[in-house]
Amino acid sequence: MKVASIAVMIRKETEKIFPEIVRHYRYLHQHPELSYKEENTARYITEFLDVEGIPYRKNIGGYGILAWVKGEKANNEKAVAFVADMDALPVHEKNSVPYKSLTEGVMHACGHDSHTASLMGAAKVVNSLRSRFAGTALFVFQPGEEQSPGGAGLMLKEGVFRNFEPDFIVKQHAYVDLPAGMVAFQTGTVMASADEIHIKVKGQGGHGALPHELNDTVLAASNIIIALQQVVSRRRDPFQPMTLSFGKFIADGATNVIPSEVVLAGSLRCMDENERRKMLCIIPQIIESTATAYGCTCEIVMPDGYPCTISHAGVTEKVRLQALEFMGEAGVSEYPVRMTAEDFGFFSQQYPCCFYRFGVADKEGACGKLHSSSFLIDEKALLTSSSLFAFIALDTLKL
Repeated sequence: MKVASIAVMIRKETEKIFPEIVRHYRYLHQHPELSYKEENTARYITEFLDVEGIPYRKNIGGYGILAWVKGEKANNEKAVAFVADMDALPVHEKNSVPYKSLTEGVMHACGHDSHTASLMGAAKVVNSLRSRFAGTALFVFQPGEEQSPGGAGLMLKEGVFRNFEPDFIVKQHAYVDLPAGMVAFQTGTVMASADEIHIKVKGQGGHGALPHELNDTVLAASNIIIALQQVVSRRRDPFQPMTLSFGKFIADGATNVIPSEVVLAGSLRCMDENERRKMLCIIPQIIESTATAYGCTCEIVMPDGYPCTISHAGVTEKVRLQALEFMGEAGVSEYPVRMTAEDFGFFSQQYPCCFYRFGVADKEGACGKLHSSSFLIDEKALLTSSSLFAFIALDTLKL
């Protein structure tokens, strides 16, 4: 089957069901659920899959779902997987739309509602055209992207692909810096790893006028932060980007009271897994030695974080060419590497992957910032995000 005819069929099918995709998006936007609490979201998706007659497994890594559509042409083992996350954020929505969040203090401020609706649309289109391809298209609806330990890692641990081995995996993400109708690509390490650092500095508190009779936990904690900045400036490979930031410092004392405990929390971001592993060993050493220098002790908790997200050069180029074929040169751009993180990194550590972004801004460039209370996509973006996923699937699996 010619690529042009595949594209025409997909556009026609996607336009036909576009009102349904928008309806899915608005329902999900109105009913957001936080990480690992996506019970209603998962139920909504499985009810849709039941209606469409698309088989699936559920409750993988929490409320995760794997659905699949097998092509009816000659039998082969080829498979391609598509991923969408389902969880929302603890953000109070300030948009004034009929489908505004009904849950106080919870909002789809990162576009995961659009990701899920797009994947539902793509699955329906691919299923309607299953007589046109061979192999298997896999659709992964993933929980808990926004919160460690990360739903992607949990789904992998629970064998999400135990019955299907994808040749490669694709994920798309809403992108506020592009207008609806465009997509953007990048290769290599496109996003950083992310590791949280939680510290309690402990000592004998007391009167601020008698420092010789106590352990100055505030001074110790302050110097821990200063000492840790040397990690980035002096201990890392200067050719590898890295950030180490502390946004939490709680010293609950008074003007004349040194507290017995100070709490710190921060985040390490690395663009190289070897550097990451090295820093995760160095950081506790610096914390402990600095605390000891001030006569204090410390508790350090560094839970397993997200690895770097890697867009495989060969796979990304293949998908980019498919996007060019489907959308034309004017619809395809490039996005910059960022120090933000994604638990899609777990997939990209085990499989060849492509992570691209789809534009969600309207013609005036408005949509609000990601993770903000005013974030809201231009719904025309759903036409592109659904149809391109379907085209990648059929073009990859065609005979």
